[in-house]
Amino acid sequence: MRHPLHPALVHFPIACWSLAVGADFAGLWFGETAWRWSGGLLAIGCATAVLAMLAGMIELSLVPEGAPMTDAWVHMGAMLIAFALFAVRLVLRLDHLQPLAPDRISLMLDTAGFIALAIGGWFGGRLVYGHGVGRDRTE
Repeated sequence: MRHPLHPALVHFPIACWSLAVGADFAGLWFGETAWRWSGGLLAIGCATAVLAMLAGMIELSLVPEGAPMTDAWVHMGAMLIAFALFAVRLVLRLDHLQPLAPDRISLMLDTAGFIALAIGGWFGGRLVYGHGVGRDRTE
């Protein structure tokens, strides 16, 4: 595959989820003006994450066995955990499709989701830059 789709799609959920976490924590200082953004960002992040996960599952067959496949499983597990945490964060803090101010549990879910996102991203980078998965080897 000359240009895998998965790496092109992952930027959207990463950016949306990271900005949502930032908006929630900024809401501690700036109030509703900041945290009001997190609901939409979380929803867009979760929707685009489904597309990125589907593309990743299709491209999984291109990952060689051994250490690259082990890293792929860790990457998928961490990203699935991040998705679950951000999806729960979104659903728990909605009231009739209106976002509610973040509370302690929301901020804990944000933090745990961001950590899982960072771990999954690190392993995804390791797949590409360490193992060469998805790179054109004819260069």
